[in-house]
Amino acid sequence: MSERSSEAAGPTGLPFDDIRRLVAQMPGPDEKAVAAIRARDAELTKPPGSLGRLEALVEWLAAWQGSTRPMVERPLVAIFAASHGVTARGISAFPDSVNRQMLDNFSAGGAAINQLCAAYGLGLKVFDLAIDQPTPDISAEAALSEPACAATMAYGMEAIAGGIDLLCVGEMGIGNTTIAAAIYHALYGGQPQDWVGPGTGLDHEGVRRKAQVIGEAVALHRAGDGDPLEVLRRLGGREVAAIAGAILAARHQRVPVILDGFVTTAAAAVLHAMDARALDHCLAAHCSAEPAHVEVLRRLNKTPLLDLGMRLGEGSGAAIAAGIVKGALACWRDMATFESAGVATKGT
Repeated sequence: MSERSSEAAGPTGLPFDDIRRLVAQMPGPDEKAVAAIRARDAELTKPPGSLGRLEALVEWLAAWQGSTRPMVERPLVAIFAASHGVTARGISAFPDSVNRQMLDNFSAGGAAINQLCAAYGLGLKVFDLAIDQPTPDISAEAALSEPACAATMAYGMEAIAGGIDLLCVGEMGIGNTTIAAAIYHALYGGQPQDWVGPGTGLDHEGVRRKAQVIGEAVALHRAGDGDPLEVLRRLGGREVAAIAGAILAARHQRVPVILDGFVTTAAAAVLHAMDARALDHCLAAHCSAEPAHVEVLRRLNKTPLLDLGMRLGEGSGAAIAAGIVKGALACWRDMATFESAGVATKGT
């Protein structure tokens, strides 16, 4: 992927103007579709509410697909992969060479996400965001220019091409928990250590160093704190920008979104900071083992579907959640009604 500055600027002027316009024009849920889902649910051979949150998942699909017959026939896990110059500061337990090696592993079908997609019948696409060209060290300079950030968001919007009906977003990139924590610190304040965790396995000293680097980066870019898109371009990596673009495009194309973990929700947090409604079409797959993720989800008003102690990334939690969504939809779609099964209703 190239950073296409000339392509990012639309007729409204500055590159970010078009992003702001898309956020302002987001469609809302289809309440008539939700009512139809509830009407059929009341006829199914089960006590009302007995499937708990599974029932709400089908309503969520209907609301954001805008359909009284929601479907999950073309689900996609989209992994956005990027590299980060800040790794030179010793904030990761693994070297940058792992980035390319993991892309090769995805292609060979050897990663965890490959197995999960096969198990749950999910499509998989991996987007290489100039993996061999790391963004600058955010403790020394901005990660992206405004044109480059807007172009990368536009590139992420392409993830929903091809008529998908459910999007699971994930990421891969050594050092990107540092990027995510820096975004949270810039958006939400507090101390750097409030948002820092071990990532891929840092020891205590490594976590301390990571918090120090994040503090330096956020202090350097303090001028961008008032604008979430400036926070994104100064502190975010290409994968975070692309995920934000994919989430926004999915909203406009009526594709429900499942968010993966700590890094993915950093992209979501940028959109949420722009408009609190921006994530209404999104489901939080799980609560990551990164300590700060539970607080991030609280601020985003998202209750995770799962809490399995996972911290792998690469869309793994989102893929498992998609399997649950598919199961919920199958129950609603294929269960017999009281009438068709000849089962007595309450009081008859």
